Amino acid sequence: MANVVHMPALSDTMEEGTLVAWHKKVGDAVESGELLAEIETDKAVMEFQSFYDGVLLYIGVEEGNAVPVDAVIAVIGEEGEDYKALLKDADIAAKKEAPKKEEAPKKETEKPSDEVLETVSAPLQKEENNNSSSNGRVKASPLAKAMAKEEGIDIHKVKGTGDDGRVVKRDIEEYLKNPPVEETVAPKTVKVPEPEGDYEDVPVSQMRKVISRRLGESKFSAPHFYLTMEICMDKLMATRKQVKELTETKISFNDFVVKATAKALKEHKNINAAWLGDKIRYYNYVNMGVAVAIDEGLVVPVVRNADTKALSQIATEIRDLAGKAKDRKLTPEQMSGNTFTISNLGMFGIDEFTAIINSPDACILAVGAISPKLVMVDGEVKESNFMKVTLSCDHRVVDGASGAKFLQTLKAILEEPMRLII
Repeated sequence: MANVVHMPALSDTMEEGTLVAWHKKVGDAVESGELLAEIETDKAVMEFQSFYDGVLLYIGVEEGNAVPVDAVIAVIGEEGEDYKALLKDADIAAKKEAPKKEEAPKKETEKPSDEVLETVSAPLQKEENNNSSSNGRVKASPLAKAMAKEEGIDIHKVKGTGDDGRVVKRDIEEYLKNPPVEETVAPKTVKVPEPEGDYEDVPVSQMRKVISRRLGESKFSAPHFYLTMEICMDKLMATRKQVKELTETKISFNDFVVKATAKALKEHKNINAAWLGDKIRYYNYVNMGVAVAIDEGLVVPVVRNADTKALSQIATEIRDLAGKAKDRKLTPEQMSGNTFTISNLGMFGIDEFTAIINSPDACILAVGAISPKLVMVDGEVKESNFMKVTLSCDHRVVDGASGAKFLQTLKAILEEPMRLII
Protein backbone atom coordinates (compact mmCIF):
# COMPACT_ATOMS: atom_id res chain seq x y z
CA MET A 1 0.00 0.00 0.00
CA ALA A 2 1.29 3.45 -0.91
CA ASN A 3 2.34 5.86 1.84
CA VAL A 4 2.04 9.65 1.73
CA VAL A 5 5.15 11.57 2.84
CA HIS A 6 4.42 14.88 4.55
CA MET A 7 6.66 17.89 5.17
CA PRO A 8 8.11 17.03 8.60
CA ALA A 9 8.47 19.43 11.53
CA LEU A 10 12.26 19.25 11.89
CA SER A 11 12.46 21.88 14.65
CA ASP A 12 10.19 23.07 17.42
CA THR A 13 9.60 26.44 15.73
CA MET A 14 9.31 25.24 12.14
CA GLU A 15 6.11 26.28 10.33
CA GLU A 16 7.17 25.59 6.75
CA GLY A 17 10.12 24.08 4.96
CA THR A 18 11.93 24.60 1.66
CA LEU A 19 12.77 21.54 -0.44
CA VAL A 20 16.44 22.21 -1.15
CA ALA A 21 17.26 18.99 -3.04
CA TRP A 22 15.77 15.61 -3.89
CA HIS A 23 18.19 12.69 -3.64
CA LYS A 24 15.75 10.40 -5.43
CA LYS A 25 13.66 10.85 -8.57
CA VAL A 26 10.31 9.38 -9.51
CA GLY A 27 10.73 5.67 -10.26
CA ASP A 28 13.75 5.17 -7.98
CA ALA A 29 13.72 2.48 -5.31
CA VAL A 30 13.75 3.80 -1.75
CA GLU A 31 14.63 2.00 1.47
CA SER A 32 13.64 2.96 4.99
CA GLY A 33 16.40 5.10 6.52
CA GLU A 34 17.78 6.09 3.13
CA LEU A 35 18.39 9.78 2.37
CA LEU A 36 15.38 11.08 0.47
CA ALA A 37 15.78 14.86 0.43
CA GLU A 38 17.38 17.91 2.01
CA ILE A 39 15.00 20.37 3.66
CA GLU A 40 15.75 23.90 4.84
CA THR A 41 14.08 24.63 8.15
CA ASP A 42 14.02 27.88 10.09
CA LYS A 43 17.40 26.93 11.59
CA ALA A 44 19.41 24.80 9.19
CA VAL A 45 19.40 22.54 6.15
CA MET A 46 18.51 19.07 7.40
CA GLU A 47 18.78 15.64 5.80
CA PHE A 48 15.41 13.89 5.56
CA GLN A 49 15.39 10.10 5.51
CA SER A 50 12.59 7.91 4.23
CA PHE A 51 10.36 6.07 6.68
CA TYR A 52 9.15 3.61 4.05
CA ASP A 53 10.41 0.96 1.62
CA GLY A 54 9.22 1.00 -1.98
CA VAL A 55 9.38 3.13 -5.10
CA LEU A 56 9.12 6.93 -5.25
CA LEU A 57 5.84 7.29 -7.15
CA TYR A 58 5.20 10.99 -6.84
CA ILE A 59 7.02 14.22 -5.99
CA GLY A 60 4.72 17.03 -4.87
CA VAL A 61 7.23 19.82 -4.28
CA GLU A 62 9.84 21.01 -6.72
CA GLU A 63 13.33 21.93 -5.53
CA GLY A 64 13.48 25.48 -4.20
CA ASN A 65 9.80 25.66 -3.24
CA ALA A 66 8.46 26.06 0.30
CA VAL A 67 5.38 24.37 1.74
CA PRO A 68 3.80 24.29 5.22
CA VAL A 69 4.52 21.54 7.72
CA ASP A 70 2.32 18.44 7.06
CA ALA A 71 1.85 19.30 3.36
CA VAL A 72 2.22 16.33 1.00
CA ILE A 73 5.67 16.25 -0.56
CA ALA A 74 5.88 12.70 -1.95
CA VAL A 75 4.29 9.27 -2.24
CA ILE A 76 6.18 5.98 -1.81
CA GLY A 77 4.61 2.64 -2.73
CA GLU A 78 4.80 -0.36 -5.03
CA GLU A 79 5.76 0.15 -8.65
CA GLY A 80 2.72 0.92 -10.80
CA GLU A 81 0.44 1.40 -7.80
CA ASP A 82 -2.41 3.91 -8.21
CA TYR A 83 -1.81 6.69 -5.70
CA LYS A 84 -4.14 9.43 -7.03
CA ALA A 85 -7.01 8.47 -4.74
CA LEU A 86 -4.60 8.61 -1.82
CA LEU A 87 -3.54 12.14 -2.79
CA LYS A 88 -7.18 13.19 -3.11
CA ASP A 89 -7.96 11.86 0.38
CA ALA A 90 -4.91 13.67 1.79
CA ASP A 91 -6.03 16.92 0.12
CA ILE A 92 -9.57 16.59 1.52
CA ALA A 93 -8.19 15.92 5.02
CA ALA A 94 -5.92 18.97 4.79
CA LYS A 95 -8.83 21.21 3.76
CA LYS A 96 -10.92 19.98 6.70
CA GLU A 97 -8.13 20.77 9.15
CA ALA A 98 -7.31 24.17 7.66
CA PRO A 99 -8.89 27.04 9.62
CA LYS A 100 -11.35 29.18 7.72
CA LYS A 101 -10.28 32.75 7.12
CA GLU A 102 -12.81 35.45 7.77
CA GLU A 103 -13.09 37.91 4.94
CA ALA A 104 -13.20 41.53 5.90
CA PRO A 105 -16.32 43.29 4.61
CA LYS A 106 -15.68 45.41 1.57
CA LYS A 107 -16.22 49.13 1.89
CA GLU A 108 -18.52 50.53 -0.76
CA THR A 109 -16.61 53.79 -0.77
CA GLU A 110 -13.27 52.13 -1.35
CA LYS A 111 -11.69 53.05 -4.69
CA PRO A 112 -9.64 50.65 -6.84
CA SER A 113 -5.94 50.92 -6.13
CA ASP A 114 -5.06 52.14 -9.63
CA GLU A 115 -7.60 54.93 -9.34
CA VAL A 116 -6.25 55.93 -5.95
CA LEU A 117 -2.71 56.04 -7.29
CA GLU A 118 -3.65 58.33 -10.13
CA THR A 119 -5.86 60.68 -8.12
CA VAL A 120 -4.35 63.89 -6.78
CA SER A 121 -6.54 65.05 -3.92
CA ALA A 122 -7.56 68.69 -3.75
CA PRO A 123 -7.20 70.69 -0.51
CA LEU A 124 -9.94 70.10 2.04
CA GLN A 125 -11.56 73.51 2.29
CA LYS A 126 -13.95 74.26 5.11
CA GLU A 127 -15.60 77.11 3.26
CA GLU A 128 -15.62 78.38 -0.29
CA ASN A 129 -13.24 81.24 -1.00
CA ASN A 130 -14.86 84.51 -1.89
CA ASN A 131 -13.01 84.64 -5.20
CA SER A 132 -14.85 81.60 -6.62
CA SER A 133 -18.04 81.84 -8.60
CA SER A 134 -20.96 79.47 -8.18
CA ASN A 135 -19.63 77.19 -10.91
CA GLY A 136 -16.24 76.81 -9.11
CA ARG A 137 -14.27 79.05 -11.47
CA VAL A 138 -11.85 81.53 -9.89
CA LYS A 139 -12.35 85.21 -10.51
CA ALA A 140 -8.85 86.47 -11.29
CA SER A 141 -7.07 88.70 -13.73
CA PRO A 142 -5.07 87.02 -16.53
CA LEU A 143 -1.85 88.39 -15.03
CA ALA A 144 -2.70 86.99 -11.57
CA LYS A 145 -3.48 83.58 -13.07
CA ALA A 146 -0.17 83.56 -14.95
CA MET A 147 1.77 84.56 -11.83
CA ALA A 148 0.02 81.87 -9.73
CA LYS A 149 0.81 79.21 -12.32
CA GLU A 150 4.45 80.24 -12.54
CA GLU A 151 4.88 80.22 -8.74
CA GLY A 152 2.97 76.95 -8.27
CA ILE A 153 0.25 78.61 -6.18
CA ASP A 154 -3.25 77.19 -5.87
CA ILE A 155 -5.18 80.32 -6.79
CA HIS A 156 -8.22 79.05 -4.87
CA LYS A 157 -6.27 79.79 -1.68
CA VAL A 158 -5.55 83.42 -2.56
CA LYS A 159 -7.89 86.04 -1.13
CA GLY A 160 -8.91 88.52 -3.80
CA THR A 161 -9.08 92.26 -3.08
CA GLY A 162 -10.23 93.41 -6.50
CA ASP A 163 -13.78 94.11 -7.60
CA ASP A 164 -16.19 91.40 -6.38
CA GLY A 165 -13.26 89.53 -4.75
CA ARG A 166 -11.29 89.29 -7.96
CA VAL A 167 -7.65 88.10 -7.53
CA VAL A 168 -5.24 90.63 -8.93
CA LYS A 169 -1.46 91.01 -9.17
CA ARG A 170 -1.05 92.56 -5.69
CA ASP A 171 -2.88 89.60 -4.12
CA ILE A 172 -0.38 87.14 -5.59
CA GLU A 173 2.52 89.30 -4.46
CA GLU A 174 1.07 89.50 -0.92
CA TYR A 175 0.53 85.73 -0.87
CA LEU A 176 4.19 85.18 -1.80
CA LYS A 177 5.35 87.51 0.98
CA ASN A 178 3.08 86.03 3.67
CA PRO A 179 1.93 82.58 2.68
CA PRO A 180 -0.85 81.27 4.95
CA VAL A 181 -0.41 78.29 7.25
CA GLU A 182 -0.94 75.16 5.20
CA GLU A 183 -4.42 73.72 5.51
CA THR A 184 -4.98 70.02 6.09
CA VAL A 185 -4.88 68.20 2.79
CA ALA A 186 -5.86 64.71 1.85
CA PRO A 187 -2.84 62.43 1.41
CA LYS A 188 -1.50 62.17 -2.08
CA THR A 189 -0.46 58.68 -3.14
CA VAL A 190 2.51 58.60 -5.45
CA LYS A 191 3.79 55.67 -7.43
CA VAL A 192 7.30 54.62 -6.45
CA PRO A 193 9.47 54.65 -9.58
CA GLU A 194 11.30 51.49 -10.52
CA PRO A 195 15.07 51.70 -9.94
CA GLU A 196 16.96 52.51 -13.10
CA GLY A 197 20.07 50.44 -12.36
CA ASP A 198 20.55 46.69 -12.18
CA TYR A 199 19.30 44.87 -9.11
CA GLU A 200 18.53 41.36 -7.92
CA ASP A 201 15.51 40.13 -5.94
CA VAL A 202 16.43 37.18 -3.72
CA PRO A 203 13.67 35.06 -2.15
CA VAL A 204 13.71 35.17 1.65
CA SER A 205 15.10 31.94 3.10
CA GLN A 206 13.30 30.04 5.84
CA MET A 207 16.05 31.04 8.26
CA ARG A 208 15.76 34.73 7.41
CA LYS A 209 11.95 34.59 7.71
CA VAL A 210 12.20 33.19 11.22
CA ILE A 211 14.97 35.61 12.22
CA SER A 212 12.75 38.47 11.06
CA ARG A 213 9.68 37.17 12.87
CA ARG A 214 11.33 36.19 16.14
CA LEU A 215 13.52 39.26 16.52
CA GLY A 216 10.62 41.50 15.57
CA GLU A 217 8.46 39.84 18.21
CA SER A 218 11.25 40.18 20.78
CA LYS A 219 12.03 43.83 20.03
CA PHE A 220 8.44 45.02 19.99
CA SER A 221 7.01 42.83 22.77
CA ALA A 222 9.85 42.81 25.32
CA PRO A 223 10.61 46.22 26.84
CA HIS A 224 14.39 46.38 26.31
CA PHE A 225 16.80 48.46 28.34
CA TYR A 226 20.58 48.48 28.10
CA LEU A 227 23.48 48.58 30.55
CA THR A 228 27.07 49.10 29.37
CA MET A 229 30.23 48.49 31.38
CA GLU A 230 33.93 48.82 30.56
CA ILE A 231 36.21 46.03 31.73
CA CYS A 232 40.01 46.10 32.01
CA MET A 233 41.41 43.08 30.17
CA ASP A 234 45.12 43.39 31.05
CA LYS A 235 45.22 40.46 33.49
CA LEU A 236 43.05 38.26 31.28
CA MET A 237 45.33 38.89 28.31
CA ALA A 238 48.33 37.82 30.42
CA THR A 239 46.43 34.77 31.70
CA ARG A 240 45.45 33.72 28.19
CA LYS A 241 49.11 33.91 27.15
CA GLN A 242 50.05 31.58 30.01
CA VAL A 243 47.21 29.16 29.25
CA LYS A 244 48.32 28.95 25.60
CA GLU A 245 51.71 27.70 26.79
CA LEU A 246 50.13 24.99 28.96
CA THR A 247 47.58 23.47 26.57
CA GLU A 248 47.31 22.65 22.90
CA THR A 249 43.67 23.71 22.90
CA LYS A 250 43.25 27.14 21.36
CA ILE A 251 41.32 29.26 23.84
CA SER A 252 39.93 32.56 22.57
CA PHE A 253 38.90 35.66 24.51
CA ASN A 254 35.31 34.74 23.73
CA ASP A 255 35.80 31.40 25.47
CA PHE A 256 36.91 33.26 28.59
CA VAL A 257 33.87 35.54 28.34
CA VAL A 258 31.53 32.55 28.00
CA LYS A 259 33.03 30.84 31.04
CA ALA A 260 33.04 34.05 33.10
CA THR A 261 29.43 34.84 32.15
CA ALA A 262 28.30 31.35 33.09
CA LYS A 263 30.03 31.70 36.47
CA ALA A 264 28.43 35.11 37.05
CA LEU A 265 24.99 33.78 36.12
CA LYS A 266 25.22 31.16 38.86
CA GLU A 267 25.52 34.04 41.33
CA HIS A 268 22.67 35.99 39.74
CA LYS A 269 19.81 33.60 39.17
CA ASN A 270 17.42 36.44 38.32
CA ILE A 271 19.43 37.17 35.14
CA ASN A 272 19.48 33.52 34.04
CA ALA A 273 15.73 33.58 33.50
CA ALA A 274 12.93 33.60 30.92
CA TRP A 275 9.63 35.40 30.47
CA LEU A 276 6.87 32.84 29.84
CA GLY A 277 3.85 35.12 29.83
CA ASP A 278 2.06 34.03 32.98
CA LYS A 279 5.24 33.16 34.87
CA ILE A 280 8.97 33.82 35.09
CA ARG A 281 11.27 30.81 34.95
CA TYR A 282 14.58 30.90 36.87
CA TYR A 283 17.09 28.29 35.72
CA ASN A 284 19.38 26.36 38.05
CA TYR A 285 21.71 25.51 35.15
CA VAL A 286 23.39 27.62 32.46
CA ASN A 287 22.91 26.71 28.81
CA MET A 288 24.88 29.35 26.95
CA GLY A 289 23.72 30.37 23.48
CA VAL A 290 26.63 31.63 21.36
CA ALA A 291 25.56 33.64 18.31
CA VAL A 292 27.33 32.57 15.10
CA ALA A 293 27.06 34.56 11.87
CA ILE A 294 26.74 32.57 8.65
CA ASP A 295 26.01 33.72 5.10
CA GLU A 296 22.27 33.04 5.40
CA GLY A 297 21.80 34.79 8.75
CA LEU A 298 22.43 34.16 12.42
CA VAL A 299 22.27 30.87 14.32
CA VAL A 300 22.67 30.29 18.04
CA PRO A 301 24.21 26.93 18.96
CA VAL A 302 24.07 26.11 22.66
CA VAL A 303 26.82 25.07 25.06
CA ARG A 304 24.93 23.06 27.67
CA ASN A 305 25.84 23.31 31.34
CA ALA A 306 28.56 25.84 30.55
CA ASP A 307 28.95 26.63 34.25
CA THR A 308 30.24 23.11 34.94
CA LYS A 309 32.72 22.86 32.05
CA ALA A 310 36.40 23.75 31.95
CA LEU A 311 37.73 26.45 29.63
CA SER A 312 39.26 23.85 27.31
CA GLN A 313 35.92 22.00 27.07
CA ILE A 314 34.05 25.20 26.26
CA ALA A 315 36.64 26.21 23.65
CA THR A 316 36.49 22.82 21.92
CA GLU A 317 32.70 22.69 21.96
CA ILE A 318 32.23 26.24 20.63
CA ARG A 319 34.71 25.63 17.81
CA ASP A 320 32.92 22.39 16.89
CA LEU A 321 29.46 24.01 16.97
CA ALA A 322 30.64 27.03 14.94
CA GLY A 323 32.05 24.70 12.28
CA LYS A 324 28.77 22.80 12.06
CA ALA A 325 26.87 26.09 11.89
CA LYS A 326 28.87 27.25 8.87
CA ASP A 327 28.39 23.84 7.20
CA ARG A 328 24.64 23.97 8.03
CA LYS A 329 24.98 20.70 9.93
CA LEU A 330 23.62 21.74 13.33
CA THR A 331 20.78 19.63 14.69
CA PRO A 332 17.67 21.20 16.28
CA GLU A 333 18.83 19.93 19.67
CA GLN A 334 22.13 21.82 19.29
CA MET A 335 20.23 25.08 18.71
CA SER A 336 17.64 24.89 21.47
CA GLY A 337 17.43 25.13 25.23
CA ASN A 338 19.54 28.25 25.80
CA THR A 339 19.00 30.17 29.04
CA PHE A 340 21.26 33.12 28.14
CA THR A 341 22.95 34.30 24.93
CA ILE A 342 26.24 36.02 24.06
CA SER A 343 26.81 37.91 20.82
CA ASN A 344 30.43 38.91 20.18
CA LEU A 345 31.40 41.30 17.36
CA GLY A 346 34.78 42.19 18.82
CA MET A 347 36.60 40.19 16.15
CA PHE A 348 35.12 42.58 13.57
CA GLY A 349 36.52 45.63 15.34
CA ILE A 350 33.15 46.74 16.78
CA ASP A 351 33.78 48.61 20.02
CA GLU A 352 30.24 48.63 21.36
CA PHE A 353 26.72 47.61 20.25
CA THR A 354 23.35 46.51 21.58
CA ALA A 355 21.79 43.14 20.80
CA ILE A 356 18.14 42.09 20.59
CA ILE A 357 17.11 39.60 23.27
CA ASN A 358 16.83 36.00 22.11
CA SER A 359 13.34 35.30 23.46
CA PRO A 360 12.22 33.87 25.80
CA ASP A 361 15.56 34.59 27.51
CA ALA A 362 15.52 37.61 29.80
CA CYS A 363 18.91 38.95 28.69
CA ILE A 364 21.62 38.90 26.04
CA LEU A 365 25.21 40.12 26.35
CA ALA A 366 26.81 42.09 23.50
CA VAL A 367 30.62 41.94 23.56
CA GLY A 368 32.87 44.47 21.81
CA ALA A 369 36.52 44.58 20.83
CA ILE A 370 39.48 44.87 23.21
CA SER A 371 41.05 48.27 22.64
CA PRO A 372 44.03 50.05 24.25
CA LYS A 373 43.70 53.46 25.87
CA LEU A 374 45.70 55.68 28.22
CA VAL A 375 44.64 55.74 31.87
CA MET A 376 45.96 57.38 35.05
CA VAL A 377 47.26 54.88 37.62
CA ASP A 378 48.87 56.09 40.88
CA GLY A 379 49.58 59.47 39.33
CA GLU A 380 51.18 58.00 36.22
CA VAL A 381 49.82 57.59 32.70
CA LYS A 382 49.89 54.03 31.39
CA GLU A 383 48.33 52.10 28.55
CA SER A 384 45.68 49.51 29.42
CA ASN A 385 43.33 47.36 27.36
CA PHE A 386 39.59 47.62 27.83
CA MET A 387 36.51 45.82 26.52
CA LYS A 388 32.94 47.12 26.58
CA VAL A 389 30.00 44.81 27.20
CA THR A 390 26.34 45.75 26.95
CA LEU A 391 23.59 43.79 28.67
CA SER A 392 20.18 43.96 26.98
CA CYS A 393 17.48 43.24 29.56
CA ASP A 394 13.78 42.44 29.41
CA HIS A 395 12.34 44.89 31.94
CA ARG A 396 9.48 42.49 32.66
CA VAL A 397 12.01 40.17 34.29
CA VAL A 398 15.09 42.20 35.18
CA ASP A 399 15.40 45.57 36.90
CA GLY A 400 18.24 48.03 36.37
CA ALA A 401 19.90 47.36 39.74
CA SER A 402 19.83 43.58 39.16
CA GLY A 403 21.44 43.94 35.75
CA ALA A 404 24.09 46.30 37.14
CA LYS A 405 25.02 43.89 39.93
CA PHE A 406 25.41 41.07 37.42
CA LEU A 407 27.77 43.20 35.31
CA GLN A 408 29.78 44.09 38.42
CA THR A 409 30.27 40.39 39.12
CA LEU A 410 31.23 39.68 35.51
CA LYS A 411 33.71 42.57 35.58
CA ALA A 412 35.28 41.28 38.80
CA ILE A 413 35.73 37.80 37.32
CA LEU A 414 37.25 38.97 34.05
CA GLU A 415 39.58 41.39 35.80
CA GLU A 416 40.75 38.57 38.14
CA PRO A 417 40.72 35.62 35.70
CA MET A 418 42.34 33.21 38.14
CA ARG A 419 38.82 32.87 39.57
CA LEU A 420 37.99 30.92 36.41
CA ILE A 421 40.71 28.40 37.00
CA ILE A 422 40.70 27.75 40.74
